[in-house]
Amino acid sequence: MLLFTASRIALLATVTSLFLTGCAPMQYYQLHPVSGEVAQLDGRAVTKAAADDVTVVASYEREDMEYIALDVEVKNNTTHALDVDPANFRVYPLTNTHQPLLYKASQQAIHFKQAADPGYEAEHVVVKRKQEEARLKRAKIVNTVLVAAVIVGSVAAASSSSSRNSRDYHHYVNTQNNLNAAFNLVQMKRVIDHGTFADRMQRYDFEAYRWHELALKRGYVAPGESVRGFVYLPKTREATFLKLVYPTTDSSEVALVFQQTLTKNRPR
Repeated sequence: MLLFTASRIALLATVTSLFLTGCAPMQYYQLHPVSGEVAQLDGRAVTKAAADDVTVVASYEREDMEYIALDVEVKNNTTHALDVDPANFRVYPLTNTHQPLLYKASQQAIHFKQAADPGYEAEHVVVKRKQEEARLKRAKIVNTVLVAAVIVGSVAAASSSSSRNSRDYHHYVNTQNNLNAAFNLVQMKRVIDHGTFADRMQRYDFEAYRWHELALKRGYVAPGESVRGFVYLPKTREATFLKLVYPTTDSSEVALVFQQTLTKNRPR
């Protein structure tokens, strides 16, 4: 059986402290449109571009977990219904000279990254919830086994200490202290397991709300009508510019360019 001594607990606390203090300072993403028809609306920079009678209006909304959220409106100025799919949006990471960003390992160009598909992501949230419920069940089983092991160890230590000379008694006290520390750690693990479960389920609730209520939905837009919602782009930290593209035909597309900066100040 492993003994959870005070020195080991102190070492764990020290390593945790060093890890936390060694973390890099938080940086936040900011995007500013640098192409198209840029205007200021309600203190926000909004840009617009068109191709083949399809107009895309976009502005930076916020950094959203692993994504960058853009507020996007697609206007159908054609004479037929338009199938608008947010997953068709692509983002091309560019350098400060507007050249394609290269993968560090292969030095090949990053062609593009596809925007999140809200339908797929909504289904994936259901899977993640089930996986988290299964993880908590496994953690409960492990915690029960650990508590049982501590109890068995405590009983064994008590039964083996039949004599009451000072040496045996000192060994008995040390063993009990170690077992008590082990039991406390198991209890701490149990609290952490449940806290992690609650935090993740709360995050999944927000993700479900994001994909069902906030994201741009796929659907047909009638002539003269428009649809609006958030388009979620994967982050590319190294990029200086992001070229947002929405194909209108096999050979034509609407393109908008945003300059990307990182700041230590949280955007308001």
